Amino acid sequence: MIFHRLRRVLLAAVLLPGSNLFAQSPFQFPTANHALYEAGQELKFFAPTAPDKPWTSGSFGCVRDNGTRMHEGLDIRHLQTDRRGEPADPVTATADGTIVYFNTKPSLSNYGNYIVIRHVVEGLEIYSLYAHLSAVRPGLKIGETVKAGEVIGTMGRTSNAETILKERAHVHFELNVLVNDNFAAWFKKNSPGERNDHGEWNGQNLNGLDPREILLAEHDPAKPFSLLNFLRSQTELCRVLVRATNFPYLKRYAALVLKNPVAEKEGVAGYEIGLNYNGVAFALMPRAESEIKSRAKIQLLSVNAPVAIANPCRKLLAQRGGHWQLTDGGIRELELLIN
Repeated sequence: MIFHRLRRVLLAAVLLPGSNLFAQSPFQFPTANHALYEAGQELKFFAPTAPDKPWTSGSFGCVRDNGTRMHEGLDIRHLQTDRRGEPADPVTATADGTIVYFNTKPSLSNYGNYIVIRHVVEGLEIYSLYAHLSAVRPGLKIGETVKAGEVIGTMGRTSNAETILKERAHVHFELNVLVNDNFAAWFKKNSPGERNDHGEWNGQNLNGLDPREILLAEHDPAKPFSLLNFLRSQTELCRVLVRATNFPYLKRYAALVLKNPVAEKEGVAGYEIGLNYNGVAFALMPRAESEIKSRAKIQLLSVNAPVAIANPCRKLLAQRGGHWQLTDGGIRELELLIN
């Protein structure tokens, strides 16, 4: 009860009249395709996985393989082609930010050529990703600052996995939180023998938010938008208790850490964490030893069963013997978070 009550207080504070958080979305479309705004014209914007598949297969969420596979971004259709019929749309930065990574060896990732940009909005670090590019802008450098709308590359259909047909050419666009600064070392220890060609910028270390919801907010100036409020109001998949007190996520997303007078007085022994169905930690409550009933390093506290049943694709939870449990994948996700 305390967990949810404090979340409501914080959300109300975000939306106080006169707050400078009343604004449109700070994120722009990464291409000239804005058909998302046209009611009933989703197929002009999204690139579905095949001609006989619905537009939703190019959207965010449990939309692949009959709902069993996660798609962490939007596949935005091309508008322009060159003389060979190849996509020619410029791809632009969704917001002001800093280039933190790009890959120009398509064989090393199912993202093909891709770029990652770091943005700081309301004190929160958000990472945009642009994949399947035919080319990264010549001269682009790690650490370079870019402005919203600045060209960073050209749309393409590069990938190490599937052949993306010309008619389905698109940019795969993500907005993510970064799970852990120490991903490369953690991965090497926990996945011996597996390759990690992208360091901290491996897709496993980036948990996606739904860009569609954020981009639509940009179109409606009458509705206030706060990224912090958007994150805090994510729908809960489950709550877990972790016996860890000093992990990078706490500092990077300090605004998502809730207040608990008991832990402030007695000391923090762990954190109660709310996760959405994609594994994004959106509410972190410090807990004192007197409030923790188990010695387990990771404990599942509660499950929002309708959400878990409707969104099974990340496979973080499973029902066994009529009871919900964290899967090996769910435990791995949490171990990455707290290490």
